[in-house]
Amino acid sequence: MKIKTLLLGAIASTAMAPMAFAERGSDGNVSIIYWQAPSIMNPFLSGGTKDVEAASLVIEPLARYDQDGNMVPYLAAEIPTVENGGVSEDLTTITWKIAPGITWSDGTPFTSADVVFTANYCMDPEGGCAQVTKFEGVTDVEAVDDLTVKVTFDAPTPFPYGPFVGGESPIIQAAQFADCMGAKAPECTDQNFNPIGTGPFVVTEFKPNDVITFAANDNYRDPAKPAFASVTFKGGGDATAAGRAVMETGEFDYAWNLQLAPEVIAQMQEGGKGTPVAGFGPLVERIMLNQTNASPDLPEGERSTATHPHPFLQDPAVYKAMSMAIDRPLLVEIGYGQAGKVTCNWVPAPAAFNSTSMSCDTQDIDGANALLDEAGIVDTNGDGIREKDGVPLKIVYQTSTNAVRQDFQALIKEWWSQIGIETELRNINASVFFGGDPGSPDTFQKFYADVEMYANTFNGTDPQSYLGNGLCDKAPKPESQWQGENISRFCNEEFDALHAKLAETAGLEARAEIAKQLNDIIVQNGGMIPLVHRGRLSAHSNTLGGVVLNVWDSELWNIADWYRKTGS
Repeated sequence: MKIKTLLLGAIASTAMAPMAFAERGSDGNVSIIYWQAPSIMNPFLSGGTKDVEAASLVIEPLARYDQDGNMVPYLAAEIPTVENGGVSEDLTTITWKIAPGITWSDGTPFTSADVVFTANYCMDPEGGCAQVTKFEGVTDVEAVDDLTVKVTFDAPTPFPYGPFVGGESPIIQAAQFADCMGAKAPECTDQNFNPIGTGPFVVTEFKPNDVITFAANDNYRDPAKPAFASVTFKGGGDATAAGRAVMETGEFDYAWNLQLAPEVIAQMQEGGKGTPVAGFGPLVERIMLNQTNASPDLPEGERSTATHPHPFLQDPAVYKAMSMAIDRPLLVEIGYGQAGKVTCNWVPAPAAFNSTSMSCDTQDIDGANALLDEAGIVDTNGDGIREKDGVPLKIVYQTSTNAVRQDFQALIKEWWSQIGIETELRNINASVFFGGDPGSPDTFQKFYADVEMYANTFNGTDPQSYLGNGLCDKAPKPESQWQGENISRFCNEEFDALHAKLAETAGLEARAEIAKQLNDIIVQNGGMIPLVHRGRLSAHSNTLGGVVLNVWDSELWNIADWYRKTGS
């Protein structure tokens, strides 16, 4: 019998070979710097990569993806498949077997009840779970016994590995979060800052948007790991300072997401203290176009909601002209060099899912102006700004504070001015912008601007859940605590129907074809303007061993295997 589920890489039966350590905690402290500081340790309440990755030191999923995109068991004993009986023949259920003997960091048993609770927590409609697309189509999660969990879907699901797989979908402890369901979720400060976990480390102190200290988990399932007794996780600053702290001064051991020009990275490496590591996954720098009106003149609770459509960004002539005016090869050259590629796509990788239906590598200012003229969107009063139905094409363009992004903003503002669009630039501290505070006006989810620029990616090598972020019902709104990953508030019936078809389709070629159609619908209908397919670039100290860059999961996925090299 052939496996009926789709995996782009081979399913691994065991995790990567472990390093042999003398004893737990024997290598002292390891220092990590993320210039986007974590604001919460609960990835269900934040879509920010920084928060997901910081939390991955403590809370874990049933399975992860390794550096090659292969699925590997973590809290599970094995990966369920049709062949081993874990996935039903009709593809409507998946049954996970939990590895025996796993305990939470407080010494209590990890059981199926915790997995069921996690599902109910995220699927609660009042909870505003940022990762709810992982549970698309799930109708029931049942504890068969203490070490067995059965997930049931509403239809045949050829790729049933959304729930509980990857750093974005970990398990939280039922006992700790019992009083944090629904609307109470963001109010549980102690739980959200200090989760009890099964991972190699526990939080000893959490200072939001600043620093987190961790200690080795005394109850971690491998008695020889982690090698480090503690972790200092510093947040804030900027990418330049982070890179220097590893490669020039040696103050830190690991620096994440060094979004810097290539010549800057090369100069830092000459410092001799650290090594850059890079890899291409599906990370895309793009401009999200708000389909709704973010005007501050609207009442709070109605801004950036479907109640008020955007006055001109849903017009094809406008968003197509905005895209045509951009010189993407120049953005790649100044921002990323060999660590960037021009892309027209939301999902540029894996290669099987990369659409080839669009071309966007040539700037066309004249064509953009002609398109707007033909649509009757013209400057009627001679102030250099076009109007649509009497509304001037004035936009607020926001992003996180970062040298490369501010360079991009300046260039794009100039290009848009050449087609009659006036642009106000705004940059926001990355720790706030990518945070999940429902009370902040400056988060990327709340989107109190006309357009915003950022990049994100997805766990694993199948984009079904990621593409689900374009579904109508995944738009952030007040009643979801402003959580949700449909940042543009894009809503298209064809897209929703096609995504439902993807969820029921088996076979790589068929799934890839549908995924590419979904990609094209959201790009061609103004959900976003893709700019650069970015490589993931980080750096580690020359004395830090065991680092394996992973573009398919959390970069800190194997921190239990990190160790201090001797004789360095």
